[in-house]
Amino acid sequence: MGALLAAAVPALSATPVTLTVASFPDLDRDIKVAIPLYKKVHPEVEIKLVSRERVDHVNAVTTQLASGTGLPDLIGLEIGFVGRFVASGGLEDLSKAPYNVNQYQNQVTGYSWAQAKGPNGDQYAIPVDIGPGTMFYRKDLMDKAGVTEADLNKSWESYLAAGKKVKAATGAYLVASPVDIKDIYIRSNLKNGEGIYFDKSGKVIVAGNPRFENAFKLAKEAQDAGIAGNIKQWTNDWAAGFQHDQIATQPIGAWLNGHLAHWLAPDEGGKWRATNLPQGAYASWGGSFYAIPAKSTHKAEAYEFLKFLTLNREQQLATFKEMDAFPSLKSAQDDPIMSEPLPYLGGQKAREMWREAAKHIPEIPINKNDGVAEDIINDQLDQVVHQNKDIKAALADAQADIERRARR
Repeated sequence: MGALLAAAVPALSATPVTLTVASFPDLDRDIKVAIPLYKKVHPEVEIKLVSRERVDHVNAVTTQLASGTGLPDLIGLEIGFVGRFVASGGLEDLSKAPYNVNQYQNQVTGYSWAQAKGPNGDQYAIPVDIGPGTMFYRKDLMDKAGVTEADLNKSWESYLAAGKKVKAATGAYLVASPVDIKDIYIRSNLKNGEGIYFDKSGKVIVAGNPRFENAFKLAKEAQDAGIAGNIKQWTNDWAAGFQHDQIATQPIGAWLNGHLAHWLAPDEGGKWRATNLPQGAYASWGGSFYAIPAKSTHKAEAYEFLKFLTLNREQQLATFKEMDAFPSLKSAQDDPIMSEPLPYLGGQKAREMWREAAKHIPEIPINKNDGVAEDIINDQLDQVVHQNKDIKAALADAQADIERRARR
């Protein structure tokens, strides 16, 4: 680690420093794991963790960056909010001197590094964990319905056909919501440099896009066949669906394994498995980052701690063991822990599959209006699946609405 910490950085303080880190559950556990390890290297630095619920965290940081007051020294960010904060102009550009973080780029999973770039190519945050897309499924329910893993991931059509068998045999939904199918499909197999909703120049790429048309078509088909529920993620109904045999598959990020095992459905261990997404698709779903406010008062110390969190193998593995957050650091991904059988997944060595998937996920740029676009797309999808709105008309309306909102 000595070479890592020897890079040119702003001058470190000669006196003890208290670093304030703003974060949210579950990412705050990363800081809790790091504190005792970091104190061994930097006993002169105290770490003060300020953790708020996700929405409160985002609102607080937004206000602090806008006012330039009350700022933490380091900020934890979810992928969904990185674009907004990069566009705010309130984050330190880490790609320029004295940080020069691009020297570490090859040490980190490529697609996640690209997710924290600004439109000018500069780096404003560093990834700490990633979310390779995967599909969790209930093997016991599949067995009862006579459905194989190959039926689930051979093609999207085969996936829906399997869902019909599962519903008939077990009563379980294939997916909690048609949104789940849309979400993973529109993120699948993008080309390097191609955004989800916007191209490199910021142009909206929704209307007339086969990726969105097919996603809406599949989601609509699942709804019409009665194999998609009306259960939103992160609700009590979602947890209940996992606990009471209502949800047979969940396409999402690999991090769901830890959530299922520890709090969503801990009593269902051994029943779940994971497989690749249908039709050879690869997608990113989730991920966390750290950034330094441009007006931080302890930039040198914040940068050292940021590197420790994101580029230190020991720390990355310690967090992985504690909270099952898939490490962004490639050297941590090569640890033997990746080949350990996962009890919750019936002894499956699923991490090897997720590590391989991460190598194939394209580098997708972010846009400050990604969150706005997602809300608009979800509203139009709701009109398609529940009100039979024409798909092409829905996407044309979405395109116009996104363009209008993005101009504000």
